[in-house]
Amino acid sequence: MAKERSASRVEKKNIFHFYTFGIMKRLYNWVLAWADKKYATAALCILAFVESSFFPIPPDILMMPLSLSKPKRAFFYAFLTTTFSVLGGIFGWYIGHGLYETVGHRIIETLGYQAKFALVGSYYESNAFLYILAAALTPIPYKVFTIAAGVWSIPIHTLVLASILGRGLRYFLVAAMLYFFGPRIKEIIEKYFEWLALLGLILLVGGFYAIKYVS
Repeated sequence: MAKERSASRVEKKNIFHFYTFGIMKRLYNWVLAWADKKYATAALCILAFVESSFFPIPPDILMMPLSLSKPKRAFFYAFLTTTFSVLGGIFGWYIGHGLYETVGHRIIETLGYQAKFALVGSYYESNAFLYILAAALTPIPYKVFTIAAGVWSIPIHTLVLASILGRGLRYFLVAAMLYFFGPRIKEIIEKYFEWLALLGLILLVGGFYAIKYVS
């Protein structure tokens, strides 16, 4: 029943979402401005949490300048970002599982992800773990997959394990590059992150299949 209701909502056109009127750009600048604030670390934790369920700006935007300003804390920032991102993913699961009709569908519509959301259910029928892992690691909108995991009743331990692996690899990889290469790597990360994330996903999935084959 939830699947049918969610599919029917996708057909409705959304009049307003975050990509209109330059709101995304203003949100981006607002998040970036927190890097110089006293409570930047707390802001990073909050951003990582809400991005996993409804906020459109990824925490990398704030994590990178914080890591560059304090390189010795880069891995600590990666740990915080991973932890709160996974917790936010669990929150997204509960939104989809119990609050989709009242909250979840409004998040999906406001972000303009109706079409993507409709596809996720079919993805989950083949391999939910792999698709959540891909969303957690790459620029694919992770929040769509966390909410959808609740709607399609994906076991929460599947979401948590895939999220820890994907989010952890993503943020610790960024932290490592910033720690060892400094400011000059920042532009490369921003420009080629999708390719780096895809390579990481291929290596990670390949490792799982290799272990399965050898055992």
